[in-house]
Amino acid sequence: MTLPEETLVFPAHDYKGDTVSTIGEERRCNPRLQVKDADAYAALMAGLNLANPKMMDVAVPANMRQGLQQAAIKARGWALEASELMALHGATLVDLREAEERRRHGSIAGAVHVPYPELRDSIAPGGLLHELAVSTGRRLVFYCAYGERSAMAVQAAQDQGLGAACHLHGGIAAWKQAGGATG
Repeated sequence: MTLPEETLVFPAHDYKGDTVSTIGEERRCNPRLQVKDADAYAALMAGLNLANPKMMDVAVPANMRQGLQQAAIKARGWALEASELMALHGATLVDLREAEERRRHGSIAGAVHVPYPELRDSIAPGGLLHELAVSTGRRLVFYCAYGERSAMAVQAAQDQGLGAACHLHGGIAAWKQAGGATG
């Protein structure tokens, strides 16, 4: 917090589409920075009674490997470039972003909305995406903002026996850069 107010901050765990902030904005708006000391911070966090984050069993191992490298995911055959996705027929697109991200940045037409925190239940046997993939034989193609959440989603889907699952390499940002339409 000793950095200048205008210093840019790129939050690593903001899933609402806010990809940049400043030290000044965080000082003013982040309630976790409105505490006096470490003990007050610990009390604030303990008082929230938060459940463990969903997909923690996927995210922690990925973080231990410093994230899933999108190039490695692509090498496994689990990624599609935007141009490949544009030419693909008969797949189910799954938008993993939060509603606010979709509102602010648009979505690919026809995509099923399953926010990343809800993914685990949806890909498990009996879940919406699992049953959709099994009953129709359609390939699941996950996407998010830049491809990080969707790369983890592919691994989780593969673990649930959905072997044809893949993701949009580079996320909706790559889709837009390739001229893909959003609504």
